[in-house]
Amino acid sequence: MRNAPERTRVEEAASFLMARAGHKGAAGADVVYRFSTGHSVSLHDGQPEENLSGFSFGIGLRTLDKVGRQGIAHGNDLDRRSLEDIVDWSLNNCASAEPDENVFLGEPPFAGGDDLELWDRRIGEDLSADERRTLCEEMHREALAADGRVTSVRSASWSDGAGETYYASTAGASAWAAGTTGGCGVSVVMESGEAIEMGGYGDESRWLSSLSPVSIAKEAVRRTGLILGGRPWPTGRYDLVLDGQSASSIVDVLGELFLASNVHKGRSFFAESMGQAVGSDMITLVDDGLLPRGLASSPFDGEGMARRKTCLMRNGVVEHWLYNLRYAAIDGVPTTGNASRGISGTPDVSCSNLALLPGAWTVQDLVLQVGRGIYITELLGLHTINPVSGDFSLGIKGAEICGGEFGGAVSGMTIAGNMKDVLKSIDLVGNDFKYYGEIGSPSLVIRDVAAAGV
Repeated sequence: MRNAPERTRVEEAASFLMARAGHKGAAGADVVYRFSTGHSVSLHDGQPEENLSGFSFGIGLRTLDKVGRQGIAHGNDLDRRSLEDIVDWSLNNCASAEPDENVFLGEPPFAGGDDLELWDRRIGEDLSADERRTLCEEMHREALAADGRVTSVRSASWSDGAGETYYASTAGASAWAAGTTGGCGVSVVMESGEAIEMGGYGDESRWLSSLSPVSIAKEAVRRTGLILGGRPWPTGRYDLVLDGQSASSIVDVLGELFLASNVHKGRSFFAESMGQAVGSDMITLVDDGLLPRGLASSPFDGEGMARRKTCLMRNGVVEHWLYNLRYAAIDGVPTTGNASRGISGTPDVSCSNLALLPGAWTVQDLVLQVGRGIYITELLGLHTINPVSGDFSLGIKGAEICGGEFGGAVSGMTIAGNMKDVLKSIDLVGNDFKYYGEIGSPSLVIRDVAAAGV
């Protein structure tokens, strides 16, 4: 973390920006400052491929006038001349914007500095270049040794970073937040006869102790081996078991539908569904910006307001949207603390540590309950899901489920339908919950899905 004199300099710069903006006619202003450092190391077939380190910082000013116009300007220097220019640019941009009665600064009380366990000293201050290289070498060795069909470890990579954010406003907010992240991943090429498959796996966490490079290397090989030599099944309707990672990609898509900004812009097929059952009673979705060690956690959001935990869907029933101040004002409700904001943009709305809560079934239970179907480890083309209609057509990779056991690899197939129907067809939810980045999910069973193959 930055030392006290450096933080003081940032706070003084923020105060200067806001005071000067006020003297030049702004009705209100807020400031976002960000500083981050990063390191990355990777090996290609055991040989050094990349070894990079760097840092970045910037400060952004938003000015508001009496009718809700807002203007943004930012820079990468804290000297007086640069700060004066930022004020002038911000005010010029504000004057050119459209009025909006729902744009305003948040009122106290603001968020404090709750300890969410976001800072790991090992990552932020102690990790050496030799240790990063050793972690990559360890993953490379483990991947090669895990399965004789591995012919190449295309990448064994490590990255980490540390950063700080400061938010201040003329409404009285002044708060710091700091956090670290570390991540590692492995990609491999596996061959069996004429079949060749490339795949991988990675993980990331706030804390070094939560990462297991050995397990990550083995999982990369396991997942790639599972789909090696994949073939399509006949076209038909199948029960599907989505593993946690593929299920999390569906949860990620669903999260976008709960953003108030998308609801108001007509980009959510849930828009008219508040209080209605839209999915299986097995589905409960929660957004938690205060999750300890969560990758998207912070004591405050992009408008200085307190983060919180919000249940979006309970037992299949839509309960809440996610809000920043603007959209909360439009709907006449409190903000949920989900404002997202960079130094160069106005506040928007985003999810934070979105999760589909676990059920009671083990993965073995799910496979036995399905009996015959397809176990999916990868969904392709998620960006093509239509957020308005819910229609989708996705490529899949995975393995056969025959007699309640895994069979041969499956690929070259697509599943198609409508997400509204899929949500109602989720029959079983696993207990193997895990966060994949900022999205958490267990495995799921989805019944009777149309699949195109041969």
